[in-house]
Amino acid sequence: MSSEISSTPAHFEVRAVGLVRSPLTDRAGAPRQADEDAPPAEIVLDPRFAAAAADLRPGMRVVLLTWLHAGSRDVLAVHPRGDRTRPATGVFATRSPDRPNPIGLHEVTLTAVSPQVLGVAGLEAIDGTPILDIKPVLGGVETR
Repeated sequence: MSSEISSTPAHFEVRAVGLVRSPLTDRAGAPRQADEDAPPAEIVLDPRFAAAAADLRPGMRVVLLTWLHAGSRDVLAVHPRGDRTRPATGVFATRSPDRPNPIGLHEVTLTAVSPQVLGVAGLEAIDGTPILDIKPVLGGVETR
């Protein structure tokens, strides 16, 4: 599929390839990190991009790039984990969803793969979060 979207170094456009389907519905109820009891979730692929998932298999580790749509884009510093006893820290030194470009990075395990739905374990993103891309976790040089 060719790209019809023009880009410049300072401005470009991305499109969601899918959406998160999760029992997590708001930021307040979501774990801060995946290893803090993130429930099973699904990635529902846009039908236009379903063929791109043809070689994914259950058990694979993949990295999801998400658009943290509930994040604030004007925040430059946060108190880590919302703990006001900790000093304010620049967001580039944190995993806060509040940042100039709220891009999320999530390493997950595929639990199921069907033509348009990927089951995943270890995803703390809330329901409706757009998926920007899916990339395999690379093993050692000899397995690439």
